[in-house]
Amino acid sequence: MSTIHSKNAEIFNKDRAKTTWHDQTFWALREKHDNMAKQLPEWEELRSHASDIKRHTITHLADYLEKFSANLESRGVIVHWAADASEFNETVLDILKSHNVSKMVKSKSMLTEECEMNPYLEKHGIDVVETDLGERILQLLHQKPSHIVVPASHLKREEVGRMFEKEGISKEIGNYDPTYLTRCARYSLRKEFMDAGAGMTGCNFGVADTGDVVVCTNEGNADMSTSMPKLHIVAMGIEKLVPDYDSLAVFHRLLCRCGTGQPTTSFTSHFRQARPGAEMHVVIVDNGRSDMIADKEHWQTLKCIRCGACMNTCPVYRRSGGYSYTYFIPGPIGVNLGMFHDPQKHCENLSACSLCLSCDNVCPAEVAPGSQIYLWRQSLEALGKANKMKKIMSLGMSALFNNPPLYNAALKFAPLANMVPDSITNLGHLNPWGVGHSNPEFAKKSFRSLWREGLK
Repeated sequence: MSTIHSKNAEIFNKDRAKTTWHDQTFWALREKHDNMAKQLPEWEELRSHASDIKRHTITHLADYLEKFSANLESRGVIVHWAADASEFNETVLDILKSHNVSKMVKSKSMLTEECEMNPYLEKHGIDVVETDLGERILQLLHQKPSHIVVPASHLKREEVGRMFEKEGISKEIGNYDPTYLTRCARYSLRKEFMDAGAGMTGCNFGVADTGDVVVCTNEGNADMSTSMPKLHIVAMGIEKLVPDYDSLAVFHRLLCRCGTGQPTTSFTSHFRQARPGAEMHVVIVDNGRSDMIADKEHWQTLKCIRCGACMNTCPVYRRSGGYSYTYFIPGPIGVNLGMFHDPQKHCENLSACSLCLSCDNVCPAEVAPGSQIYLWRQSLEALGKANKMKKIMSLGMSALFNNPPLYNAALKFAPLANMVPDSITNLGHLNPWGVGHSNPEFAKKSFRSLWREGLK
């Protein structure tokens, strides 16, 4: 079955050296995850506890949202509610216009990517500057993130260096040293921080008991985005809530260990209220999340804390790249989120899974994204998206396996297939599986025959 994903993956795999490098880069992150997990004897208990906390919070979400917003408002924070992406974008634009802001700096936020906030604001005359280094690189290249934690990891330093030269960010032509390029980016962003009239952050966790907005970064850009402009706007999905500090501690121990293999992020910032003379707004967004809660089979997707561990371990993502997927979030969790967002548009991503379930084993909140993909595949017939060839094959296999005489006869004559050359059977348009595969060699005697002979 040829899908949009498989076609995009084929393009990605044309540069074999880069594909191998991409694979090794993310497998290294998976190995770091494993090393961190081995250092904590209570690792599996932490995962189970995190899952229980998320399950409890999601099933009591209305109460925790009310408590969270009340705590924020008690300290002068202005809380907004957005039902969908359109309302979120309009709310942010209204806040910026009411403060006569023409430039906003922002730290990384997958919610703003989901709502396509940047192009919306730019269309209305707002200059939006990404301050996360990876996101800034992608913004200047007019590209989307290819990973939710390390968004520009598909790029090599030479590509970044040449772009910096073109943009006038780096002055030493041909110097592609990462330390030098990072320093150039820092100097370039410093002026943006000073000129900006507003700063936006995402939200890794919202603590209901205290009204804390918790942001985890390795670059400190979120702190710069909030300490210099007088206006701080938080973009937050309703699923980011945790009940209290004890719950936060569980996720803090898991997030970075799973995402990048670090014991903790370099910066963990808590925002409770605006600093003196400043103003803080929190925009809490639904955008389909309430519908996820109501889905008995797939509500677990809301437990995701966006650590990226499922991508790092996924053999399909590692060998096909983030841009091979149709949804803006790639990998196992992106496949599931895409199905919630628009199943007709993103259902072909379901084929981008080997069902190895490695992602189930590494997910810190036990979302089980691979198992969720399997369940989504069962709905393809109802969506009218089931592959006809696969349906025919399934019917044929069902007839074969449910008819012992026919099955035994097939086993007896199967070795004859060894005489058929690959050039006849591996025709891409008739047998897509054959592309890149050799035909299996059938044994002269089946296991069944060998078993019977052994019993004599």
